Amino acid sequence: MRSDVVRLFQTLPHPCGYFGDRTAQNLVIDPSAPRLPQLYDLAVQRGFRRAGGHVYHPQCAGCRACVACRIPVTRFRPDRSQRRCLARNADLSLRVVAAGFSEEYFDLYQRYLRGRHRGGGMDDARPEDFSRFLYTSWSPTRFIEMRAGARLVAIAVTDFCASGLSAVYTFFDPAEVQRSLGTYAILSQVELARQQRLDHVYLGFWIAGHPKMDYKKRYRGLEVLDGGDWKPLEALMPEHL
Repeated sequence: MRSDVVRLFQTLPHPCGYFGDRTAQNLVIDPSAPRLPQLYDLAVQRGFRRAGGHVYHPQCAGCRACVACRIPVTRFRPDRSQRRCLARNADLSLRVVAAGFSEEYFDLYQRYLRGRHRGGGMDDARPEDFSRFLYTSWSPTRFIEMRAGARLVAIAVTDFCASGLSAVYTFFDPAEVQRSLGTYAILSQVELARQQRLDHVYLGFWIAGHPKMDYKKRYRGLEVLDGGDWKPLEALMPEHL
């Protein structure tokens, strides 16, 4: 007899990655659940994220700063700054490839962490850390390569779910700061979702006013998860726009 019960575990308190004076906890779907690949798409629609083989959602005592967000593809229109970003990167070629390890990918990943996250605990990454963090055997993960000629400048790690694309992580050449490759990666994922007739691009969590997480509100039409319903950010929290 098949059981439809899905076990959730709560992690022990640990230092918050966004606020230095807070602790955090996550709800994690049982990583040994046999139907985890099938559950994953539904979990994404309910605000969960994937890191390696773990599917999680923040569940912190006394804090609800992390708000799941997504871009509705048909409603999105780039603003002037985003259109300039697209123009600056018109010379890049994009290719969707299977997720996997290569020395070229790992070199770019190391340079990105050292240039953008030095001292953050990940800048001494090993090859096994790369694979363990970005993809797993069951996840529907693809790498979106971005190249200037033959030179790799960015990779957008993307999960191709039935309900939309989940933007898992992006790493890029830190010397190419003028290209705004993080923004370009999201714009590219929106266009790819449009081409594949997918409804949403899931961006993980938006944190109002946070210097590293508030940028997501710049994507017009952004929706946030309020309880069990997705609602337009501008209608739910106009004071943050």
